[in-house]
Amino acid sequence: MIRLTVPAGALTPEGRTTVQRELAAVLLRWEGAPDTAFFRAQAWSYLVELPADAQTTAEDDAPRFLVEVTVPQGALSERRKAGLVQDATRTVLSAAGLDPAEALRVWVLVHEQPDGTWGAGGSVVRYADLVALAKGPADA
Repeated sequence: MIRLTVPAGALTPEGRTTVQRELAAVLLRWEGAPDTAFFRAQAWSYLVELPADAQTTAEDDAPRFLVEVTVPQGALSERRKAGLVQDATRTVLSAAGLDPAEALRVWVLVHEQPDGTWGAGGSVVRYADLVALAKGPADA
């Protein structure tokens, strides 16, 4: 799951239209998930827009962007986390029409969900279950 929180009006009209699917694709790519309808449907992406004046810093009122990613513990190596953070930042900056020099206005928090603490479809889903699904049916 990936959630982007932004002040209203901080994204370009085109960026607001495309950012959720782009962030979901970034997440799937760095998780190493197969590009299948099943895994694309599980890559939930939320856009939370705050009132325009709901975010500030001690310095200024320029919009800041918070990307929160929730993945099963063990799904991302340090290299994959770094790539995810870099690509998510780039995606948000593009959606906001900002220059890469503004990268510090984007924070990415990776939340690793401990095994056995995530449920879907009424059942606990374990990381090993997802890995098995990604590999596809075992050869008989």
